[in-house]
Amino acid sequence: MLRFLLKILTVFAVTSIFFMMGACSDGAERVSKTGFADNKQKKDSLENLNRYLVSQEKEAINEYILNSGVDFEKTGTGLCYRIINQGDSKLIKTGDIVALDYELRLLDGELVYSSKENGLKVFIVGRGGVESGLEEAVLHLHKGDEAEIIIPSHLAYGLAGDGDKIPIRSTIVYKLKVIENQSNK
Repeated sequence: MLRFLLKILTVFAVTSIFFMMGACSDGAERVSKTGFADNKQKKDSLENLNRYLVSQEKEAINEYILNSGVDFEKTGTGLCYRIINQGDSKLIKTGDIVALDYELRLLDGELVYSSKENGLKVFIVGRGGVESGLEEAVLHLHKGDEAEIIIPSHLAYGLAGDGDKIPIRSTIVYKLKVIENQSNK
């Protein structure tokens, strides 16, 4: 909980600094009657803040991968995965029903959820209800595969977190095994 509050305070502080920097520049920019910089400055400040936070998250993911000592595949969205043990079935596709035995951790290793506590994670691929990064990841897997998946915050719980154990803007790591893969036709 303390880490969650620190993250919120950090994001708030950095955002405030960017707004103040935009409002307190050389005075050549227009400032509205409310004393705030114009919308373009606000937008630019938020974009710069977002770029900074994204770069910090990428660095943390790269450090995690480096410390793990193993290679991960990276997709264009920023998802990273590695197959630990290969299954022997057909590749999972959109519309399939999958069941996963899993542990879900934060990037620092803290366990937040697992199938031991909550039961298998069962969903229809492509229908939502789970993190978009998890849906993307299972499309690279087969029944029986064991994998580790690193999901950046924008493909996980984003700016809101999950309101319980996953803080805002958190990268999450799944270690999972595909227990079942059934065609949903």
